Amino acid sequence: MKKTYKIKAALALLVGVSTHFVSKAQFSLQGQVRTRTEVRNGLGNLVPTGSDAAAFTSQRTRLIFGYKWDRVTFGATVQDIRVWGQDASTISNNDGNRLMLHEGWAEVTLANKADTTIKFKAVDQLSIKIGRQELSYDDVRLIGNLDWLQQGRRHDMVLLKGMHSGWQFDVGYAFNQNTDAFNTTGTIYTPANTPQYMPNSKGTLVAVPAGTIPNGAVFTSNPSTNGATQDYKSFKSVYISRKFNQTKFSGLFFNDDFGKYKMDTLVGNSSTGYLYGKDFRGQKGVNSRVTYGLMINHTLGNASGFGKIALQGAYYAQTGKDRDGVAMDAYHYTLSATYQKGKWAFTPGYDVLSGNDAVNPSGKNNRFDPLYGTPHRHWGYMDYFYVGTGAPAGGLNNAYFKVKYTTNVLTVGLDYHSFALNKAMVKTGSDGIKSTINNQLGTELDFTLNYNMNKFTNIELGYSIMNATDSMPIAKAQSATATYDKTGTWFYAMINIRPDFFYSKPVALR
Repeated sequence: MKKTYKIKAALALLVGVSTHFVSKAQFSLQGQVRTRTEVRNGLGNLVPTGSDAAAFTSQRTRLIFGYKWDRVTFGATVQDIRVWGQDASTISNNDGNRLMLHEGWAEVTLANKADTTIKFKAVDQLSIKIGRQELSYDDVRLIGNLDWLQQGRRHDMVLLKGMHSGWQFDVGYAFNQNTDAFNTTGTIYTPANTPQYMPNSKGTLVAVPAGTIPNGAVFTSNPSTNGATQDYKSFKSVYISRKFNQTKFSGLFFNDDFGKYKMDTLVGNSSTGYLYGKDFRGQKGVNSRVTYGLMINHTLGNASGFGKIALQGAYYAQTGKDRDGVAMDAYHYTLSATYQKGKWAFTPGYDVLSGNDAVNPSGKNNRFDPLYGTPHRHWGYMDYFYVGTGAPAGGLNNAYFKVKYTTNVLTVGLDYHSFALNKAMVKTGSDGIKSTINNQLGTELDFTLNYNMNKFTNIELGYSIMNATDSMPIAKAQSATATYDKTGTWFYAMINIRPDFFYSKPVALR
């Protein structure tokens, strides 16, 4: 009996000490299991007539660890991404590339006016965050963590973060390199994971030289979620925001640099067979692109009276040179107004992303690239634009109307989009004569239902329909010889479970 009492006392002491340590050290540990079952029949691109729908379940599993002390914050996120059944029951050596470090960073406090032990008082708050991290600003239109995608988006970078007199300012810098191997000289960066071997012009399988991207190469890991052909070599960013009463101003400057290349024979010759494509070897310097702009959000009224109206307007310009060294002159603007009354919200809006005019070309690249944001949130849930499936060279005009009903545990939404080209595009007929295509691309209807089952569990259902015109497959550069079903559909069911392992439900004392 006495021994049992001692064991109970020791356990109680251990639990008490552990709880005290966790509380003082401010450890956090969360998990996530998110499965998404989809039935795709025209998602992203139209499918050939008579095609069967695709169906599968994907899963994201994350373990999120955090630590916070007075002047140091640390975070790490390990994740595993896979499609159910894609691996054999016994995993081979080739099946390990989906387990990865999504985030791994540390943040050190440099200034904090509330901390009397820190002598530096020039600004209210200042810290530096180093390592692999997510980056999100405003409505994630241009810079976002792309959380809808199972693998998400992150950057290997350093971020200086500050707050002073109501102003927020972030300054970021990233620099990519392929290897730290001995005998490596220079900073030439090959911005994609290309196959190790490819068939040459004679059909013979040959090794792909390091520092090159052959024509026709299929990336083993896509370098960009926006349909880009290469990742950035480096970037410099500045974000500034300030709220005055009911109006928030936010400015973004983003300078991303891309390695220069030349189109050349990469290996071999005409007699033995050759590979042709982009050669980054020996090419010094970068093609530098600059994106800058301003977003304004203003709120009127309140939800309990006449209702609350949230107005948003933004304009962004793109200059410099694109990935291929072509001079840029592009723009993007958006306008929207959300009226909220009680549980209902209504949002009309209009987006414009400039494009290239095929009839009267300017000699520059006028096609706006929405950088590293979350396109899924803005330009239709069926992901026809500015994702891995590409986007029209003629740009995009997007008129939309959204309706949302929200309670404490349930959210129901219905979005309508009308898509059109921003600039003219042409097609070539069977007789070789070129003609402009209809600028109307189609309409999309997105229905979503989101239910919070409990504190850690959320269920989301969605169904979308794309009614496309004959212009859609031409604008998306799909095969000119195939016949496509102009109606695309997509259904998904997503379960999102995010436990907090240190959370304990309060228990009433009796």
